Amino acid sequence: MNNGFKVCGNVVGLPMLDSQAIAALHAQSEEAANPQPDVYGQQLLRCGDLYGASEPMQHLFRLIEKVAPTKANVLITGESGTGKELVASEIHRLSREQNKPFIALNCGAISSQLIEAELFGHERGSFTGAIRMHKGCFERASGGTLFLDELTEMPMDMQVKLLRVLETGRFCRVGADEEMQVKVRVIAATNRDPQQAVEAGVMRSDLFYRLSVFPIAMPTLRERGDDIELLAKLFLDRLNEEEGTRKVFSRSSRRFMHEYPWPGNVRELKNMVHRAYILADHDLDLTAAVGPTKQAVPVMETDCVTFPLGSRLADAEQRLIFATLGYCGGNKTQTAEVLGVSLKTLYNRLNEYQAKILTNEPVNQSSFCSNTNL
Repeated sequence: MNNGFKVCGNVVGLPMLDSQAIAALHAQSEEAANPQPDVYGQQLLRCGDLYGASEPMQHLFRLIEKVAPTKANVLITGESGTGKELVASEIHRLSREQNKPFIALNCGAISSQLIEAELFGHERGSFTGAIRMHKGCFERASGGTLFLDELTEMPMDMQVKLLRVLETGRFCRVGADEEMQVKVRVIAATNRDPQQAVEAGVMRSDLFYRLSVFPIAMPTLRERGDDIELLAKLFLDRLNEEEGTRKVFSRSSRRFMHEYPWPGNVRELKNMVHRAYILADHDLDLTAAVGPTKQAVPVMETDCVTFPLGSRLADAEQRLIFATLGYCGGNKTQTAEVLGVSLKTLYNRLNEYQAKILTNEPVNQSSFCSNTNL
């Protein structure tokens, strides 16, 4: 039996439809027959460059508005890709010091040998390569806000010096004799659970309590419900506007958005939409844009890791740790929670495996996640 779409091109007086137009009409008919909940009618709230309509995001917006006018230090925790730096930037924008500098430093991107000079500055000739005087982040941020991202990656000896600056407001440039006085609001962030970081010995407890005057926990994307689809549409609308196109999401993509765990959170969603946009002629297929970094995910869909009978217990434990680490996108805090062990125990195991690699001892790396930093 023919339907109207197949015969309409043969009706006298009607234009002939090409195959792409007919496919689009079929998609519309299928959508009408099997409607999905329409979330696009919801109002997407905005706080600076943060968007969301879910209750977790509305709660986050209220926290930002409450703490911004104060001088309190803030500690932002949350998984990678949730927007911790955007929160810090918005707190500064809404503060009384909004016209003062906002300086950001990723503590994990600076070597332990250079982080002191980057934070406090250095005098000319204070070390090899110091050909001129350099103002550090604290000095450049004077009167404003200093954002320290990935704080738990800072060496312990530097955490002691940072604590002193937070307590006294005074520091010395490297190679200088006289102290300087600064007035800086510090906002720190970490993708680890700070309490577990203290237990694991990678963060000083006194520094944690000094910074967490006002803690903010970032919601993960998978906790934000319909925000996922609203954000995806926002990213797609921007791309359509920039390129002058009218691409849309396929029905399978809309289902995929709510089923996928989004280990990379909003950053991953934005990048995936962009990849799918580039690949698509008209309908975006997000499942085709998951990318090579997620090849390990289908292996975990059965929620199991298999080993041959006769495997050593240590080898089985190692494979399970690496497989879970890969499934969690390299997030060690989440991996420890899934495995039911402390973060310190996980770090001890990973350090053991790394030591074996460095000493050329046999280590089963078949399931080792390539984006994992030991």
